[in-house]
Amino acid sequence: MLKRLASSFLMMGLVLCAVCAIATYQLSGGASQGEVLVFAGTAASPVYREIVALFESRYGVKVVVNLGGSGRLLSALEIARTGDIYISGSPEYLILAAQRGIVNFTASPPKVLAYLVPAIIVQKGNPANITKLEDLARPGVRVGMADPRSVCLGLYAMELLKENGLWEAVSNNIVVYAASCEATAQLVYVGAVDAVIGWHVFCYWNPDKADIVWIEPDRIPRVSYIAGAVTTFAKDKELAAKFLEFLASQDVQEIWKKYGYFVTIEEARARAPKSAFEELR
Repeated sequence: MLKRLASSFLMMGLVLCAVCAIATYQLSGGASQGEVLVFAGTAASPVYREIVALFESRYGVKVVVNLGGSGRLLSALEIARTGDIYISGSPEYLILAAQRGIVNFTASPPKVLAYLVPAIIVQKGNPANITKLEDLARPGVRVGMADPRSVCLGLYAMELLKENGLWEAVSNNIVVYAASCEATAQLVYVGAVDAVIGWHVFCYWNPDKADIVWIEPDRIPRVSYIAGAVTTFAKDKELAAKFLEFLASQDVQEIWKKYGYFVTIEEARARAPKSAFEELR
């Protein structure tokens, strides 16, 4: 109860911070000519930082990226009605954005950028000796998880545990619910938990601090993917679309691969051949 209550206050605060950041941005004049404002879930934080630098140097266009939990950013966008691109860590939040009129798939078709597979991420060397999902329910094992109310990863993790009949047992060991994908990964890197159910790429973000325990392929109900779309209130839709195209282009695929992302659905399905796949429509 206390974990949930603290998480609720934290989430309200994070949404307010995001709205305040947008308000400050608007008061300063918003996106100037030759500038793109992006709201992106943290499921690809290191990739965005590298690709943004490349895009800016190549085209002389400033890109401002506001990173956070996909749900928190969606709420902030709905309130402020500004920003050029919305990128979520799973298709569900992008579909929700379309339902709320924040993006329009007909006017600006969405782009799939990379694919994600759920995995168990543990501390380097795996000191808790976690080898399978059931080990997350062992007494004394500290588990971290993304908040399923606002972070797509949390929804996938909860679904994974419920599908395998482990939600109640593992939830007793969850010591913290994180507010974003990046915050979830950090729990392992700093040793705050023994393991998280995260995206497989968390291991590649910081290989000196984390190891990966792949989940048995037939136990993964769904794979996810990062996708984005130009918002309905983008100031320069052509420029916003150009940056989104760049994120999905062959030019930057090696950057995605460097951080462990799968760039085709076939690669992701190899790790989860029986998984479902949410379509954008």
